[in-house]
Amino acid sequence: MPCELSVNLNAVAMLRNRRDLPWPSVERFGRIALEAGAHGLTVHPRPDQRHIRFSDLPVLRRLIDEEFPDAEFNIEGYPSEDFLQLVLSNRPEQVTLVPDDPSQPTSDHGWDFAAHAALLNGVVERLKGEGMRVSLFADADPAIMNAAADTGCDRVELYTGPYGGTHSDPVAAEAWLDRMGRAGDAASALGLGLNAGHDLTVANLPPLVRRLPQLAEVSIGHGLTADALEFGMAGSVRRFIDACAG
Repeated sequence: MPCELSVNLNAVAMLRNRRDLPWPSVERFGRIALEAGAHGLTVHPRPDQRHIRFSDLPVLRRLIDEEFPDAEFNIEGYPSEDFLQLVLSNRPEQVTLVPDDPSQPTSDHGWDFAAHAALLNGVVERLKGEGMRVSLFADADPAIMNAAADTGCDRVELYTGPYGGTHSDPVAAEAWLDRMGRAGDAASALGLGLNAGHDLTVANLPPLVRRLPQLAEVSIGHGLTADALEFGMAGSVRRFIDACAG
């Protein structure tokens, strides 16, 4: 199956929040993305609501249910009880758990699965019991995948930020591509599904897909939103879908 694209709407929401105005509309841009062929929408509602607001979640849930019933909603965040209540209220198809501190500007590392085993085991079991797929944010390290699988999660999402940071260094890019490939292969060998995300672009996504043809989904926000300033949201979604083909 080809790699699917989930469009992260955080950057759209952050631009909206610069003014006390209803535009750009998160719902409208989510609709444009899904009309252009995106498989789903991703949001990361942080406690300070600096981009996605809690009130955005039911709006996007309704958009998918009423207009795009084959699409998926992916909510990511740190598994505090407040976050879990948001998830249970809005019933995403997928929950991606990330080890973010609330003060972080963005996700910048994966879970220490051994250190957080008790927390993750309980949350994964709880969410899967509610019928949701659970993905865990993971560094590109083959050695940690056994501990990831032990949590009972369905998928891991490879943190691709360091790979994105090699945009001007092809030698470093190749080294990170190899590291992510080995990590993804280790996850797949354990029966885990594979997602990826962070700082992926039209340029660096095809080599990743070619190295990891088992990738199920990429979640892309900042790079796609920046691309949309030039090509429009629909045009950028189509560009990234083409990139997902490798």
